Amino acid sequence: MVTRIWEGRTKIEHSETYTKIIRERDIPDYKKTKGFTGLKFLNRSDDQYTYFKLLTFWKDFDAIVNFTGPNMESPKHYDSDKSYLLDFPGKVSHYTVFAQ
Repeated sequence: MVTRIWEGRTKIEHSETYTKIIRERDIPDYKKTKGFTGLKFLNRSDDQYTYFKLLTFWKDFDAIVNFTGPNMESPKHYDSDKSYLLDFPGKVSHYTVFAQ
């Protein structure tokens, strides 16, 4: 199993809207991908920002490529993300799960 980790942040006033988008758009998109096995979406807020961290779990690296295309190191962004996300990290991290 492989864990893929993505991070982003929004202004605090966009937190609820972006959370709703994640639930309605992103999560169904992950779930329809062959080899996807689960996810944990985390967030925390301070006075100005909400920070998101997404951990997705995949059967193997080929499953991630099914979702991302050939460059699995690049985050998958959607057009509307530009309206909410303040950062667009250039890479995501991948870790092999060796124990649970």
